[in-house]
Amino acid sequence: MTAFSGSPRLLKAGIVLMDPSSGQVQRVISLQYNPDNLSRTLQIQALAADGGDRSEALRMKGPPVESIKLEAEIDATDQLEFPDQHATTVQHGIHPQLAALETLVYPTSGALQANNSLAGSGALEIIPMEAPLTLFVWSKQRAVPVRITDFSVTEEAFDPLLNPIRAKVNIGLRVLTVDDVGFSHKGGSLFMSYLKNKEALAGKAPGASLGTLGVESL
Repeated sequence: MTAFSGSPRLLKAGIVLMDPSSGQVQRVISLQYNPDNLSRTLQIQALAADGGDRSEALRMKGPPVESIKLEAEIDATDQLEFPDQHATTVQHGIHPQLAALETLVYPTSGALQANNSLAGSGALEIIPMEAPLTLFVWSKQRAVPVRITDFSVTEEAFDPLLNPIRAKVNIGLRVLTVDDVGFSHKGGSLFMSYLKNKEALAGKAPGASLGTLGVESL
């Protein structure tokens, strides 16, 4: 039986790595299953929070600090039912999928070796290693530059060779704003697009009257 041709295509959430200078996409990682929950926290950047006087009570220093938490599941059970079609999974389990996510928080081995060579040659200043620009994508409405702040893995099942075949990955993200990277940075332009899209969506929300709130005037 074929699937109904009119059914909507299921989009996957994922992470995109981009060159911070050129904006060229380096890698796309899609999550095997879309998480059931997405937790977001916005820490308001109000000037009054720093002890400003009453005349500054309504002023904001910049965009809020937005934090995102999610849990991704990775499961090789279905693939292992057809070993001839999934040789890599049979040999390595879900190690490759875990490694693709874990290397997001590592500097590359090449960068580490290059810095070690500079240190060995007596370089007076070694510039900290720059990671690719990380973009978290949860539909076209939410594509935001982020920094990974927390990462934990719980491996729940293993094959006879002790390769993990089922795991849960908890990821914490912090949205990067123009306060973090500036307006000219690729991440800054992506954040501004995210903010403008949020403002456009807010304009589509139905309004209400004062009467709805039980008051006639303010």
